[in-house]
Amino acid sequence: MSYSTTAEVKAGNRVIAWFTPQLPLARVAVFRVIVYIFVIIDVLTISADVIPHGWTPELYQPLWLARFLHIPPVSVLGAQILLAAIIVFSLLAAAGILQCISGWAVAITFGLWMFYTQGYGYVAHDHMALVIAAVVLPTVGIARFRDVGATSAKAGWALRVVQISVVLTYFYSVVMKWIASGNITHWANGAVIIWALMRRGAEWSKPFLEMPGLLIAGQWATLVFEFLSPIVLFFKGKWLYGAVIFFMLFHLMTYIALGIHFLPTVICWAAFLPLEKLVPKRFAATR
Repeated sequence: MSYSTTAEVKAGNRVIAWFTPQLPLARVAVFRVIVYIFVIIDVLTISADVIPHGWTPELYQPLWLARFLHIPPVSVLGAQILLAAIIVFSLLAAAGILQCISGWAVAITFGLWMFYTQGYGYVAHDHMALVIAAVVLPTVGIARFRDVGATSAKAGWALRVVQISVVLTYFYSVVMKWIASGNITHWANGAVIIWALMRRGAEWSKPFLEMPGLLIAGQWATLVFEFLSPIVLFFKGKWLYGAVIFFMLFHLMTYIALGIHFLPTVICWAAFLPLEKLVPKRFAATR
């Protein structure tokens, strides 16, 4: 029988401590409001295609997990009931009412909604972190605004999982570009941004079509920061705030130029921030 050395135990403890940092429960309480309110906005706008999908069940192409769970195509009435359930449970969860029950209800109903909105031939990877957030938030348990001074490893774990999901959204994007192109340099030296500008670019961005060298440089820059995005997990202080601002500006630019907002992922960047500072002092309490 082999035993772990003291160094191995310490290394293991550091890994566990990194995955489960002690973070204020109030941070989860604020993040929970952001996520659940956005879920309502999402199902009413960005992913509002589920009810129309109810008219075309023959076009249903379930994802692997949906096939594994034997989830049937949705009907119009079923989609309407599902939408109502998501809105009601999200409002309860955002308000902190029956936190665990309402949180798990959102995780299940919103997860089912995602199966249906992405089960018709198109998978939007910008929703990955949001779905993960809906699943892990109920695992924290009770988290209140006044818990600014109360820390929890469960809170740290849930937020860490969301953070990892956020950066992997970008990292996996590089992987998929590589797989789809067969050679990542082909993608980087290609005409992806030119094609995007021609198809959906804003009028002010059209002059950039005359500067292919600049657009190719932009493609290489995009590849580099998407590939390096996981290092944000280890940033602290000004470096972390700088990274968050950088990604926000990147998404703002792509929205202004191409109309691509990536909002479900943008919202989840809040998991990196000390949101408990948003709690008014009159609501805060220490233990």
